[in-house]
Formats: sequence, structure tokens, C-alpha cells
Amino acid sequence: MNYRMIARVLGLILLIYAALMLLPLIAGLWYGESVLNFILSIAVTAALGGLLLLPRPGSNSLVARDGFVIVGLGWISISLLGALPFVFSGSIPHYVDAVFETASGLTTTGASVVTDIGAMTANHRGDMFWRLFNHWIGGMGVLVFLMAVLPMSGEHSMHIMRAEVPGPTVGKLVPRARKTARMLYLIYIGLTLAETVFLLFGGMSFYDALLHAFSTAGTGGFSTNPNSIGGFGSAYIESVVTVFMFLFGVNFNLYFLILIGHWKDALKSEELRWYLGIIFGSVLLLSLGIRKLYGSLGEAVHQAFFNVGTIMSTTGFGTVDFTRDWPEYCKWILMFLMLCGACAGSTGGGLKVSRLIILSKSSAAELRQMIRPRSVTRVQLDGKRVENSTVKATATFFSAYIVLLLLFSFSVSLDGADIATSFSAALSCLSNIGPGMTTLIGPAGSFAFFSYRTKILLSVAMLMGRLEIYPILFLLSPRTWKR
Repeated sequence: MNYRMIARVLGLILLIYAALMLLPLIAGLWYGESVLNFILSIAVTAALGGLLLLPRPGSNSLVARDGFVIVGLGWISISLLGALPFVFSGSIPHYVDAVFETASGLTTTGASVVTDIGAMTANHRGDMFWRLFNHWIGGMGVLVFLMAVLPMSGEHSMHIMRAEVPGPTVGKLVPRARKTARMLYLIYIGLTLAETVFLLFGGMSFYDALLHAFSTAGTGGFSTNPNSIGGFGSAYIESVVTVFMFLFGVNFNLYFLILIGHWKDALKSEELRWYLGIIFGSVLLLSLGIRKLYGSLGEAVHQAFFNVGTIMSTTGFGTVDFTRDWPEYCKWILMFLMLCGACAGSTGGGLKVSRLIILSKSSAAELRQMIRPRSVTRVQLDGKRVENSTVKATATFFSAYIVLLLLFSFSVSLDGADIATSFSAALSCLSNIGPGMTTLIGPAGSFAFFSYRTKILLSVAMLMGRLEIYPILFLLSPRTWKR
């Protein structure tokens, strides 16, 4: 491995992360708060970043293994350092809690240990800004941002993008990886600003509108309101957030195709059709199940759309506590959506719709092969053959995902939690959803009651979910560190 080049990229990541802390610092100054916590955090993060830049690499080349190591160490580093402002200010005094909250923010999970959101919003607006801004930073990826703003090592930078961007395959929108990263971020910023404007029209303050746009863009789910989006009491705001949750769950490559005038190619996307089909099918089933709980069918459809959007896009906002009143089969539908997740190449988590398609088609192909052994079966996506290596990688990822889900569920159960709480907590963190399926950790609950050991394990689960398992496993493998 190119250790010096790895250290250099990690140093750049920390310097950029330190620079991003200036925004919540400015917010704190604007609201007349002490910003000593951000000054200290910026100093520590920048100093560590500077130290990592001191060794000069003999070569700028990076291989795939280097990319995985950079992504894994980079995300762990910013999760550990991003917790400092909360600890220094006292808004989240225990470091493990602060790391859990930061990891939840960066991985766009939205699981929280903060039990008094109103107090943080009132007394620590800078910290609250940082809490939700981490969703936006982590949504598209801090290393993608690094490639967008700084010249990287040419074609070798694609190893970093492939290790960080979610989905079974990652391609370049344009010939150069740096231009691809810039295009992704321009689309990301444009959608974020558009949602901010729409929320302002709904009567939100600029502070709330911007922060909830950050949270929606990263499909995270943190809110400045103790009752999440439902606390604003506005059907218009809920509808705007619903639309943008679905939009941020779409593969960003499709937006690029639309921008260059190839909108027909975008609409032909098989993953998009499955995504929309799952959405409308789930909304129909949920609406039928909850129609008696609300005053009208229209309200039932509204709530169904919002909650399908918040779970399938893996955002995690709340308007109602579905763990209390909704029928059990409705909860099972939401559980399936948690596992499924959004599209590849989006800011959402979960398995991804494209993997679900490949798994379904490969299973059907195997069944046909068993019935007719001499027949030739191929798995196709968007009319193109899916390579056997991609099918194998998808099956391997799914197997690893299920094994990890069961291991994390068992580990959480050691805290004494019931099987439903243990399983849904593990699924929520591994799929980067936020709320679980029981009252303890549902939309009105919190992860604060878990032990510090479990919070550390769930923080690892969140990082594994966001980075799609392999970068963290690479760090744990002794073979990674052999020359």
C-alpha cells in the first residue's frame, strides 16, 4: 500500500472537515452563543490534518485496496473528531454518546441519543446546525467532496469513489473522476437549495428550512423540532419534504442524463421503474390498512406517502408514531422498505433497489436453469447483460449483510432488549434508517437507553451500512496491512 499517499489524503479530509466546522461556528456567532467549542475542535482537527500532510509521498498512485483503507479510516476519523463540538459545549457531554450522534449524522442514519431536542435547539443552535449539517456532508460523501474541490491522483481517484458511493456499480458521468464528483455535487446543491426555498414558502424560518433541507438531502432525519416534521403542523411542509425524500432516493446519474437532455434514457431506467412501483404499491397497501385511523382517505394516503418516503429513502423523519397505532402488517411493509432502501447512486441506504432487482432476476434465472438444464439464462438490467461478477458480488453482499444483521441483533440483545427492539435497532443502523419498529426506538423513541458498548457497536453498524460493509471489513483484516 502507498501509506504516505493514504496519510496525505486523510490529512486533506481532516482539513476540509475542519473548514466545514466554520459554518456552525458562524451560526453560533449569529445567535450570540459561545463558539469556543468549535474553535477548539477546528484547531484539533486541522492540527491532526496538518501532521498527516507532512510525509511527502513518493508516488501519487492509488490501488483499490488503498481506496478502501482511505474511505474506512477517513469516515472513522471524522466520526471521532466531529463529536468534539458536542463534548466541548456540553450539549452531549459523554464522548461515546457524541460519537454515536456524529456517526448517525454522517452516515445519514438519524438514530439519536439526544432526549431533549428542544433544549439543544434553544441553547445550542450552533451545535444543532452541526448535527444536521453532518447529514449533508455525509449524504454525498466527504471524499467525493474532496475530489470535487481538489485535484486528486487522476484515474486512481475512481478507487476512492467506488469505495464510498453506494451501489453495486459506480461509473463516471464524464471522462474525468473529478468532473464526475463536481457534477454530483452541483446536482446535490441545486436540489438542497430548491427544497430550502419551498420550505421557506411554507412558513419555516431560514434556519429551520436550511437545516431540514440538509437533513432531507442526506436522507438523514434529524430535526430541530422535538416532534420532527410533524411538529410543524403543516401539510404543505410534509408534502414538500415527502417529494424531496423521494427525489434524493433516486440515482443521481439519472438527474445528469436529464440535465444533458437525455431524459428519455433516464425514464427507461429499470431501477427507477421498480423504485416507483414499490413506492406506489406500498402506499396503496398502507392506505388500506390505516384508513380507519384517520379522518379521511386523503389523510391516510398523505400519511402513507410520507412514511413510505421516510423509510424507503432511509430518511427517518416522523409525523406519526407508527409503532403504536398502525396494524402489524403495515409495520411489516415498512420493515421490508427498511431492508430494500433507495436506489444505487443516491444518498439513501439499505440494500438498494438495483441489488433487489439483480437478486430477483438471478434467482428466477437459477430456477429456469434447474427446470431446463440445457437452456442459456442471462440476467439483464436496462436491457443490458449483467456480468456474472456483478451477480456474484450482489449475492455475496446480500449474504454478508444478513450475517452482519443477525450478529448485530444478537449483540444488541445482550443489553436485555427484546427481540423486536434488538432486530429493528440493528436493521435501522445497518440500513441507515433511524427509527426502529418498537416504541422504545420508534419515531417517538430514542437510542439513549442502550449501554455504551451497544452504542459503539451500533456506530460501527452505521458506518458499515453507509460504506457498504467492505471498507470497514478491510480495516479489520490483517491481510490489508501486509505489504
